[in-house]
Amino acid sequence: MNRERSWKKTAQKLRVPVGTALGVVFLVFMHPSVRSLWIGGTIAVAGGLWRLWAAGHIDKGRVLAQGGPYALTRNPLYLGSFVMALGVILAGQGYWLLPIFFAFFLVFYLPVMRAEEGDLYRAHGERFLEYSRRVPLFFPRWPASRAESSTFLWSRVVRNREHRNSSSLLAVLAILVGRLWLERYF
Repeated sequence: MNRERSWKKTAQKLRVPVGTALGVVFLVFMHPSVRSLWIGGTIAVAGGLWRLWAAGHIDKGRVLAQGGPYALTRNPLYLGSFVMALGVILAGQGYWLLPIFFAFFLVFYLPVMRAEEGDLYRAHGERFLEYSRRVPLFFPRWPASRAESSTFLWSRVVRNREHRNSSSLLAVLAILVGRLWLERYF
């Protein structure tokens, strides 16, 4: 049990740097086409928009978010990240990288989600347990569960620094477009 808790905390610390390093390595092996950029880029942007929506509904560490995308899944930010990364891999035609990506997500993000659930339980107790019975951990359930409503606020998006993720996504897509251009014309 201690080893599992230890990995959850380690995964929380390492998920972003390991994910970033893996993303850079992935970019090296990608060879986009116009078609793959449109398809994967659309999927990646959808994931980015989902993250923006989620970031506009959460007051981290203050309130148990249950409205907006949090009525569909307890982890909409991670779902958005998953969809963004999947879209980037498809945009770059890095299909053989998909098993590595799925393994990374399971090894790092599933323990992080579980660790954060422990934190939410300690902070919100029975209220969180009731919420977790209604709303799935990761994959959304439609229709949304009945939840407390919340208002989307751009100030939350900024406070949650979501603009950084959006900028990073645009930079990655620009790199893929640049790579396609270089491969075509040089």
